[in-house]
Amino acid sequence: SHAQIIDVTRMPPGEKVIFGATVELLDLDTDAEIRYKIVGDDEADIKQDLISIHSPIARALIGKSVGDEVTFNAPGGNTRTFEIVEVEYLA
Repeated sequence: SHAQIIDVTRMPPGEKVIFGATVELLDLDTDAEIRYKIVGDDEADIKQDLISIHSPIARALIGKSVGDEVTFNAPGGNTRTFEIVEVEYLA
């Protein structure tokens, strides 16, 4: 087995969005800034800005970096576009 444990709190800022990342986004339609942490299904709670790794927005964000624009279909069928402002790995 070649599995590796990665301590996301030790990753340099500005790296790619991965599971466990806290991402600051700019809504390009409304100019509102939003912060989400990408978590597992059991931890997801939108009221606490915790989004599931399987949510449409998280799937769009994974692998992207600061400055990238992401477009996804939100629940209800609306297309949303965000710019990634910051990526952090918080404990």
